[in-house]
Parts: sequence; structure tokens; C-alpha cells
Amino acid sequence: MVRPPLNTEQRLRGQRLGQALRAARGSRSMVDVATRAGISVETLRKIESGRVPTPAFFTVAALAQALGVPLTALSAQVRRTAEPE
Repeated sequence: MVRPPLNTEQRLRGQRLGQALRAARGSRSMVDVATRAGISVETLRKIESGRVPTPAFFTVAALAQALGVPLTALSAQVRRTAEPE
């Protein structure tokens, strides 16, 4: 199956998600958070850097749980940063 290319907004949303997850991680190590979420450190690195702009829902859910951030709060933060001030 070939996925259509992402548009600019989808790529930007992925970057905002990565920034929000990085902020939520704070001083915790990538290894600790990735282990708690059951994903590889490389996957977490790619999500945080925006190189994976559309991670799987269950990956985001696992990260949110590992970070102690409700999905609704994470979603609101990603949307809020997208709105013009």
C-alpha cells in the first residue's frame, strides 16, 4: 500500500507532537521513557525530532502513559500550539 505524501500541516503537527513529548519528558532519559513505553529509543528519537510525523496511535498512547500525560491534554497542547495568537 502506498501512502500519499503528507501535507505541510500534517508534518507541522508531527513536529508539535514531538516537541510536546520532549517537553513532557523533561529531565528523564530517552532510555527510561522508551523502556516504560515499550518502544525503541530510536523510535522515540524520531518522534521527538519530527522525523516520524504520524506515529501509530498505540505508540502515542504508550508514550503518554509512560510520561503521565493524559492523551486529551497532549492533543490539546498540540492543537493549541497550532492556533495563531
